[in-house]
Amino acid sequence: MRARKPISQVVAFDDAPFARAHRGDVAIVGVVFAGNRLDGVLTGKVRRDGANATREILRLLTGSRFAPQIQLVMLQGIAMAGFNVVDAFAIHRELGVPLLVVARHEPDRDAVRDALLGHVRGGARKWRMVELLGAMEPLAGVWVQRVGIERAEAERVVKRFATHSKLPEPLRVAHVIAGGIGTGESRGRA
Repeated sequence: MRARKPISQVVAFDDAPFARAHRGDVAIVGVVFAGNRLDGVLTGKVRRDGANATREILRLLTGSRFAPQIQLVMLQGIAMAGFNVVDAFAIHRELGVPLLVVARHEPDRDAVRDALLGHVRGGARKWRMVELLGAMEPLAGVWVQRVGIERAEAERVVKRFATHSKLPEPLRVAHVIAGGIGTGESRGRA
């Protein structure tokens, strides 16, 4: 039996910071890594609390020269630009690669549900997407949700890419770049 090649080509997305009162588009950044090397950057925009994050991620990836090499998509949380919830299953289905949602801390699902159902346009549909994905699980010092990847492989990926913190380096770099785009200067940790 032939051993499977380890995952080394990943793209990670994060959104830029924005003012609480901001309405409209928010920048998102995707970084493409080949092993520990940054190979490229993708930028786009999604609507604050909108419904276009999934489409924008797919547009950025399928239209890029990096698409054929990507083996895994990473997201820092399942929502971008406030509550623009990403359909992780659609990304997996359209690209044919696994998806890993990563967070430093376990989110408060009750607070997310209450915010979506009580304050966000289209919140019921967005909450169904969050529910379908299931609760985050602890893994290698972070919290994850997985689509199309076994727990053991996800743990290998997180550990392999966690070079400067518990957060995988592609997500950390996406966060730093998005911060610089959003405010003119990156600050804080991912």
